[in-house]
Amino acid sequence: MLKTRAERNRTITLEASDIEKYSSLCVTPALLGIEKSEIINGDAFEIMKCLPKSFVDLLIVDPPYNLSKTFGGTNFKKMNTLEYREFTESWLEKAKPLLKNTASIYVCCDWKSSLIIGDVLSKHLHIQNRITWQREKGRGASRNWKNSMEDIWFATVSPKEFTFNVNDVKMRRKVIAPYKVDGKPKDWNETKAGNFRDTYPSNFWDDISIPYWSMPENTDHPTQKPEKLLAKLILASSNKGDVVLDPFLGSGTTAVVSKKLGRKYVGIECEKEYCALAQKRLEMACSNNEIQGYSEGVFWERNTLSTQKKLKTSSKPSIQQSLID
Repeated sequence: MLKTRAERNRTITLEASDIEKYSSLCVTPALLGIEKSEIINGDAFEIMKCLPKSFVDLLIVDPPYNLSKTFGGTNFKKMNTLEYREFTESWLEKAKPLLKNTASIYVCCDWKSSLIIGDVLSKHLHIQNRITWQREKGRGASRNWKNSMEDIWFATVSPKEFTFNVNDVKMRRKVIAPYKVDGKPKDWNETKAGNFRDTYPSNFWDDISIPYWSMPENTDHPTQKPEKLLAKLILASSNKGDVVLDPFLGSGTTAVVSKKLGRKYVGIECEKEYCALAQKRLEMACSNNEIQGYSEGVFWERNTLSTQKKLKTSSKPSIQQSLID
């Protein structure tokens, strides 16, 4: 049964004809050229065996968390600790040969799977950091703390030779206590929208909004990651023209953001409908490459960019005023 959606609901949806149309754009591993960006519909564990060695600059992995969940037509069943460890070892074993010596890897997880994934990664790669980001959503619990945080492990193939573009991922924050020297701002900017400072990024992110019905990037995928989240990873750990691989592509956020930021991408997804959804989003990105919360080369705190844009718009002279001037 089709969902009844509110008039202002901007969720990206597919008709039956769309699924056939867009999924036909996917390729097989045999047709993949490392100079091109592609989405492959199939089993990541089998497909990664067929991909070229040492062609990936950045690996982003959002595997099924160790929870029983349905993804389209696929049911993922919760495993015991040993089984999930073997599952993690299996995809990592197949992905590692595809990485360049200078490659980075980010792996998404919840707090339970984080314990397993972090330990597995430390045995094969060099752990650089663990990012924790605030989902702001989550079910309440009467006998426990609400789960509203997730982890992202950051690791590299080499201990020292890897890309990290720190100036590309600075955060524009409001200045609460502005400090001046000789009457001028010290390391901050004064604007009509308020006082702001571009700060170095930390490993705790509280500026991310989970996609919801009124956001143009929203889909019906049950665990869709925000474009802003992926933008931080891609800008920090790759350069324009680099290849980004996502073996559990889902609704295509990694591919879409890679395209918007001038990177090549290879995405693997077993669900035909999600592949079609990713292809549709890529088509939409051709006419709109905006990323919510990212503008002017910096990431903005939640609910501050829209205010800045409104003030800029309102400060522009009207047509009549322009003629007078």
